[in-house]
Amino acid sequence: MKKRILLVLLVAVIMGVSCSKKLDLYPHSAAAAGNLSAKDVELFLTGVYNKVQNAPGRESYIFFDLIGGNLITARGTGGPTQLINSLLRPEQAMISAAWNGYYTALYQVNILLESAASMEASTRKDEILGVAHFFRGYIYYNLVTRWGGVPVLEKNTISNVPRNTEVETWQFIENEMEQAINLAPAYSDYYYVSKDAATALLARTKLAQGKLAEAATLAEQLITSGNYKLDAFEKIFRGQQNTEEIFAFKNLTIESGIAISTLFYTYAQPVKGSYAYAPANDVMQLYDNADKRKAMSIDVFGSDNIINKYPSGQTGTDPLIITRLAEMYLISAEAKGLNGLTRLNELRAARGLPAVNPVTDADYINAVLLERRRELLAEGFRWYDLVRLNKAKTELDISDAQMKLPIPESERVLNGLLEPNPGY
Repeated sequence: MKKRILLVLLVAVIMGVSCSKKLDLYPHSAAAAGNLSAKDVELFLTGVYNKVQNAPGRESYIFFDLIGGNLITARGTGGPTQLINSLLRPEQAMISAAWNGYYTALYQVNILLESAASMEASTRKDEILGVAHFFRGYIYYNLVTRWGGVPVLEKNTISNVPRNTEVETWQFIENEMEQAINLAPAYSDYYYVSKDAATALLARTKLAQGKLAEAATLAEQLITSGNYKLDAFEKIFRGQQNTEEIFAFKNLTIESGIAISTLFYTYAQPVKGSYAYAPANDVMQLYDNADKRKAMSIDVFGSDNIINKYPSGQTGTDPLIITRLAEMYLISAEAKGLNGLTRLNELRAARGLPAVNPVTDADYINAVLLERRRELLAEGFRWYDLVRLNKAKTELDISDAQMKLPIPESERVLNGLLEPNPGY
């Protein structure tokens, strides 16, 4: 990770000065691909890790919790619906920050792909291409789950670009993940992209599209690979070496402003924080006392309810977990229907809970969804879980329009080809 500590210098050397005119969808600066040597490409790869990690902003990692009913404004009087309505607006800063951030990162990933393609044939060239394809698929997964169809850019352009369809966007993500599986390095450390990381994200992508058999097969590949096993929650969320993470951003303080925990802790706590968001009231009732996740997920400090997964507050940063084995158990369980009950109960047993035995398909999906909410709290899943399972309108009391995010108002001003999502 030492290379990443040099990020500020690397970006200054490689990316150069910014353009004077803001582009519609893209960042303000980039290295010219034809000017990068093989050594430069390696350095640029380091910068791409950082750009993908940081550009969308800290709230992007928890946004689906913010609009998914898991979080409320800490010092306000409103519930989840009030927060959802305040955020799902075309002029909302978090909406535009995420859109701009993902496309900023994409611009750099596309440069990396073009630069690496010009390298002499080698195993390392293939690995770099694989990592870049993973990041491009990861970026588009975040875009499509928020906005539906978006402009799919395989090459950078300064031209206005219309939206691709949602189906086309999903297919592009699948293609990127398949290339990453073929080219990326084998797993060695969960702070680096690997074939397994791409397999995990492809499993998530298949599940989102209802391709259940394929999702289950991919998840089972990782569960049975021998590379991972379910581990203690305190290891996963306290930055300790563990056997559960598949890919995470290390998110070092020296290179990152993604301090999610600042939003969750009060200034009176030892680590200090701004206490912007608190767990919703029903979240505080989610966990049985026997649940090993409880203390690492929620806590009470004085009279304040807090999310406890990111413990650094203003004193530092915490790793950002992108994929881990527990999600694969949950993907397999959901995708197999009642035949996946064994995986659901294996996860519950690892977390200190007794087995469940739902009888109907509806009860089973509700059991899986409840376990996903407990397991993945404050990791950016809840809203889209409800949307893709057609439960968002009833669970969250939202409108048809709020099943997608609005295209940012500022982007539609800049690019008249961007059609708004219905209802905005």
